[in-house]
Amino acid sequence: MTLGRNRTRDPAGMADLVLAGGKIRTPAHPSGFVQAAAISGGLIQALGSDDQIKEHIGPRTRVIGLRGRLAIPAFGDAHVHPVQGGLESLRCDLAGTRTRQECLDSIAAYAAGLPPGGWVLGGGWPMAGFPGGIPAAADLDTVTGGRPAFLPNRDHHTAWVNSAALTLAGITKRTLDPPDGRIERDHAGAPTGALHDGAMRLVADHVPPPAQAELTAALLAAQRHLHELGITSIQDACVGAAGELGMPDAFDTYCRAAADGLLTCRVTGSLWWDRSRGLRQVAELQARRAKAAQSGGRFRASTVKLMLDGVCETFTAAMSTPYLDAHGHPTGHKGSLFIDPEELGEAAAQLSGLGFQLHFHAIGDRAVTAALDALAELPAAQRASGRHHIAHLEFISPPDLDRFARLGVAATFQPLWACEDEQVAELTVPLVGAERAGWLYRIGAVLRHGAKVAFGSDWPVSSADPLQGMHVAVNRVLSARLGEPGTPETTRPLLPAEAITVDAAIDAFTQGVAYVNHEDDVAGTLAPGKLADVAVLDQDLYTIAPGRIGDTSVALTIAGGQVVHGDE
Repeated sequence: MTLGRNRTRDPAGMADLVLAGGKIRTPAHPSGFVQAAAISGGLIQALGSDDQIKEHIGPRTRVIGLRGRLAIPAFGDAHVHPVQGGLESLRCDLAGTRTRQECLDSIAAYAAGLPPGGWVLGGGWPMAGFPGGIPAAADLDTVTGGRPAFLPNRDHHTAWVNSAALTLAGITKRTLDPPDGRIERDHAGAPTGALHDGAMRLVADHVPPPAQAELTAALLAAQRHLHELGITSIQDACVGAAGELGMPDAFDTYCRAAADGLLTCRVTGSLWWDRSRGLRQVAELQARRAKAAQSGGRFRASTVKLMLDGVCETFTAAMSTPYLDAHGHPTGHKGSLFIDPEELGEAAAQLSGLGFQLHFHAIGDRAVTAALDALAELPAAQRASGRHHIAHLEFISPPDLDRFARLGVAATFQPLWACEDEQVAELTVPLVGAERAGWLYRIGAVLRHGAKVAFGSDWPVSSADPLQGMHVAVNRVLSARLGEPGTPETTRPLLPAEAITVDAAIDAFTQGVAYVNHEDDVAGTLAPGKLADVAVLDQDLYTIAPGRIGDTSVALTIAGGQVVHGDE
């Protein structure tokens, strides 16, 4: 990756910024740590002891005393939806709600401020807050005052809609399920208010698109939030999916923000693969990549996102064996691949041959296998240069564990999910049984097999805080900041053999993300000549007990030598 603009040092060789008196993690010293860093032109100029770095301090150098705090490379996020997260935070934000009544109260308060006929938009409701994970239009009708409502859940694979929205979209008992989705129905076949995966488009196509000003405000709100969490580099996992998953197309928003100098985060955009258009869209994807390259350097659209399945809780994740019924007996249903394997192989070959990175959504073990199979057919040189990655990886069958390393495919996990929360305990494990429950989020096993691992959050599906994700990766339980103290989600580790070390967790959020974003030559570690992207923490992760990782916060974030969050 190029740095996007010329970086020059002060003529006298003095630093623009010095961090002193800390514990700075770096591979540039045998111990792994130094006290101080000199930063010039947005790059790390030098690392060493406080005495060694003094010579870089001039009359115009800003000096920040770390007071012994730990400084690490700023975090990255390999799979996130920032514009959607920002948009939901500005609309009816249901993130953090836990019950049906909390959701209804929040929706009622939001809807009361809307004009008659205005859409109730936002999202983030929890599946575990509703019987069987499924909400009803009838409940929504009571708080929306006749306005149409479209509210995706936290994972954006189900939309809660009301009767007004169903009527506007013409959805009745005679409406057929799309091939890649499902309409939730009552015993008579009438829609009940939940639309899964591809069925979300039936209403989403009628939702007024957000204005460009609203999208820009959402992006900037998201960027502030990510910087507060120490994040300076991301891969947006869904650029261009207007109508899909209830998300807007933010491509033009990114291009304009980059051109106007509004981006302080570096963004790699995963362009959405429209599974209804096949290879006809390749030329358009190439044109978007070229346009992004002209936008100013902080936004690239060099990746294509291929969504292979849905989620287990709605029976849309593609599994190799059938789901179980309420009595633990196999059903006749095991989910479906959203892209036919033959078409997937053709798409992967053509896109990889054109130099695109491939970013797969794969939840079920059959979807993971399908992605690995498609990548196995590519020339080894293309796999190496593409740094293709598979995200989510809720279920990896044992024969596939070593294929990531063997094929050079990166595994992108959302570590925050690797705990025994309500959704896993009540809505996932009963559908898959004990054997497949032993395959959940096998981060440790994939690392032990030698694969590259990157971490992401999938925000706004779940918290964007890397420290909370690290807490789960190391402990396999939620921290008390996010979970209910004394419950299994905070006390009973999920598959504790899959826990990883603090160093491995930091690496997955730094070096791992830099690797999949093709930025490891300039980011991911703190070393002379690399970007000065730094996160200063209020606790030392190397001296506190692992169970306190989730109590840690980011005190200071530096992006390219610029303080973007906090102060000294």
